[in-house]
Amino acid sequence: MKFVIQRVLEASVRAGDRVTGKIGRGFLVLVGVEDSDTDEVCDRMVRKMTGLRIFEDEEGKTNLSLSQVDGELLIVSQFTLYADCRKGNRPSFVRAGGPEKAERLYRRVIEESRKSVRRVEEGSFGAEMQVSLINDGPFTVILDSRELFGTD
Repeated sequence: MKFVIQRVLEASVRAGDRVTGKIGRGFLVLVGVEDSDTDEVCDRMVRKMTGLRIFEDEEGKTNLSLSQVDGELLIVSQFTLYADCRKGNRPSFVRAGGPEKAERLYRRVIEESRKSVRRVEEGSFGAEMQVSLINDGPFTVILDSRELFGTD
């Protein structure tokens, strides 16, 4: 599982002519699911993400977590995080989780996040979407379950 986490002042996602999610200060999180991902991996990733201390404290140090700044989450599925560009010019997506599993784990990320974050908004799974954001910093962090937890 991969999360691309961007610290934002605001962010929104639109599918067609409908805004499906909009937040103020917090994280925009792009979520990629791999076929080998499990519920346990998902839960560990959410705990890691929500515990990240990447907001500035009164001394300007990145020392505060999402809950300490009453931050919000916008979670968007993005299977292209598993693009393999090693051969040729057309990316392969063989490692990306199949649609049923990916949607189930994407929904789990949202539900687990709601246990500790006051406001969690979401994209539209499987849809063409347009994402807008004002990146704060810019500050972007990538969490990869394989690197963090040694999962296969």
